[in-house]
Amino acid sequence: MFLLFLLSCSPRDFLTRRLAADLITNAPPFRDPQLFWLRTGAVSNRDFNSPESLVLRHRGWIIGTQQACPPGVEPAPCWDVLLSPIGVDVFSPLISSAPSGSAAVSVRAARREIVAITGITKAGAYADVEFIWHWVALNPVGAALYDEGVHYRTVVAFRAYDDGWRVIDKPVRHDQNLEDALHNSEPIAP
Repeated sequence: MFLLFLLSCSPRDFLTRRLAADLITNAPPFRDPQLFWLRTGAVSNRDFNSPESLVLRHRGWIIGTQQACPPGVEPAPCWDVLLSPIGVDVFSPLISSAPSGSAAVSVRAARREIVAITGITKAGAYADVEFIWHWVALNPVGAALYDEGVHYRTVVAFRAYDDGWRVIDKPVRHDQNLEDALHNSEPIAP
């Protein structure tokens, strides 16, 4: 009888750390890459002095000249941002196509990677899985903007169904889904 019970169970019936890691890794919100939006042309002083722009300027990838603000762009002063020759070399292979006349293009900069599943708590058909993850750079832009040494601790809800455990992709009860959990992640000391 025990043998029949064992054969009727699938590997997805038992929420293990390995299964939890596989399910989280394959969930669309976790798989979605981190996009960096490169803006050129007239930008506000706030955008020109954002942490990302400061990194790009420090690397010599963008340059800016002060100019009058066009209507709708504030706070002053505004900057005319251009890619430097080094920036063109870095960004041109990463940009597949940009709509003509567009001052912003997206670059796939980084992806998430699980470092460890640190705990699983179960209550009937529900479970919370705590895990640590970090960004992995996909190119020089990602390496400049995302430090792989910074880890994030996240808790995500799971639910048992008749075909096994699943990451909750819609809020159920008070639990948060993976996308909300990733946005609410807090950095932890390495």
